Amino acid sequence: MSLDLDSANRLIEIGIALSSEKDINVLMEKILLEAMDLTNADGGTLYLHDEASSLRFEIIRTRSLGIAQGGTSENKVSLPPVQLTDAAGNPNLKNIVTFAAIKGKTVNIEDAYVSTDFDFSGPRKFDDLTGFRSQSFLTVPMKNKGGELIGVLQLLNCMEPGSQRVIAFAQDIQPLVESLASQAAVSLDNAHLIKEMADLQQAFIELLASALDAKSPYTGGHCQRVPELAKMLTEAASEEQAAPFTEFSLNEDDRNELHLASWMHDCGKVVTPEYVVDKATKLETITDRIHEVRTRFEVIKRDARIRCLEAILQGNDAAQEQVLLEAELKKIDDDFYFIAETNLGGEFLEEASIDRVKQIGHRTWSRTLDNRAGVSIAERKRFDKIPEPSLPVEESLIADRPDHLIEHPNVPFSADPENRFGFKVSVPEHRFNLGEIYNLSISRGTLTDEERFIINDHIVQTIVMLEKLPLPKSLQRVPEIAGGHHEKMDGTGYPRGLVGSQMSLPAKVMAIADIFEALTAADRPYKGRKSLSQCLKIMSFMAKDNHIDTDLYRLFLEKGFYLQYAQRFLRADQIDDIDIQDFMVA
Repeated sequence: MSLDLDSANRLIEIGIALSSEKDINVLMEKILLEAMDLTNADGGTLYLHDEASSLRFEIIRTRSLGIAQGGTSENKVSLPPVQLTDAAGNPNLKNIVTFAAIKGKTVNIEDAYVSTDFDFSGPRKFDDLTGFRSQSFLTVPMKNKGGELIGVLQLLNCMEPGSQRVIAFAQDIQPLVESLASQAAVSLDNAHLIKEMADLQQAFIELLASALDAKSPYTGGHCQRVPELAKMLTEAASEEQAAPFTEFSLNEDDRNELHLASWMHDCGKVVTPEYVVDKATKLETITDRIHEVRTRFEVIKRDARIRCLEAILQGNDAAQEQVLLEAELKKIDDDFYFIAETNLGGEFLEEASIDRVKQIGHRTWSRTLDNRAGVSIAERKRFDKIPEPSLPVEESLIADRPDHLIEHPNVPFSADPENRFGFKVSVPEHRFNLGEIYNLSISRGTLTDEERFIINDHIVQTIVMLEKLPLPKSLQRVPEIAGGHHEKMDGTGYPRGLVGSQMSLPAKVMAIADIFEALTAADRPYKGRKSLSQCLKIMSFMAKDNHIDTDLYRLFLEKGFYLQYAQRFLRADQIDDIDIQDFMVA
């Protein structure tokens, strides 16, 4: 067999095919099968060099025996690795494969039953068991551009064209196989490099999720659960044949893009204070200030008792004073427990309740100690903006004070409507407002406008962080997909105020996945867990209000993803009977 023009062209075609293949298993199989076709070999083995100083069997093929192990075959290779050194640590030059690997030389054996150059006891045992005859061998080392050993390509039993007779591998085909082995080594090296980069990318993603988990276990769990739902729903949309999903499909680049975006969709939360993310009560900051308020109530109860005793000592009727004291103490207790209940937050706080909070706050208590002693520099600066009163001083039981207002350290750039990211957000006047009446008067939940802005700002930071990454062309939509999960189809979402037509389908999927995970989560400290039907009811209202994509929501219900997710991640007492028709939206 000669290295003619057809063979050279075939080698070029093989090289092009190898360079375009990304799947390592498919790539290795192509290398071996193409080498077998070029040489008309009946069998072949591809070994890879591993870090344990050995050659690992990766793919084994023998056509006449129907043996196919490794590669894309479902049969795994069962043979142990071949050691490059012996028990004493010396180079193993007795084995033909290790010799080729160590010396970096091609070995062409015409007949292993005649040759005495190497130890062929292994192949002969195989032959005795199967009736096969391992006769001619062509063993070629594979090295990358740096001269590093990648593996070994071994071909077995060259078949004479037109017959089943085993002949030697022709010397003039050897350079062609060596060239193929060289191309294969480079392709394998590149494939391994790509895999290593992908592994590094995934490790970085998981590292960030772990950091969020360490900062707030609720956020970290969220970052790991949302991708599961996002992938399920996006794959279903890709497989759906009916409108409006007819034109939507996914390739591997799209899947990688979604994977990265879904895992990174909340990466901006690394800059969000956890005591804001996890704020469970209205008065909570780093600690729950209900304890401070309770102490003031204890002080005014004690003052009431003191006044009662003083009145009795001055000659007033003791029984009458005791009746008055009990009535006052009951009123103080009632007021405190009302404040404590209000502190928990809820779906809605009536105006009458807000008025009562303010009325209770008007009651005063006497402070005799300097409240500026022992405070931080930042708090001292806030106190310095107001005159220091003379002690003792009467103060409101619950108050909004000037020192409760905390300025922005710098004006957030996202307030600029001309910013290049297109953010449309309204920045509150202050970074925090710690006013006690102000916080207790929150009508829904536990967050103030200032804290909600800080929470919402995580998506701004997510987009900014992802936009700064030098993403390859195949991942260019990651910021758009990750950054769209708080947008709404009617344009009332944030941070860009996009409408549905301005969003990609994966970004719309992210919104549904993010909302459903948040609604069903049972590990949040600021809310009780909801049943599956309660969560779907809320989502159906959101679909009716055009806040989430109705077509995707319908697919979400019809494919049963809500139940698949629930069975994996929800507690048993959250999963109730569901009739999806109750939650469908036209």
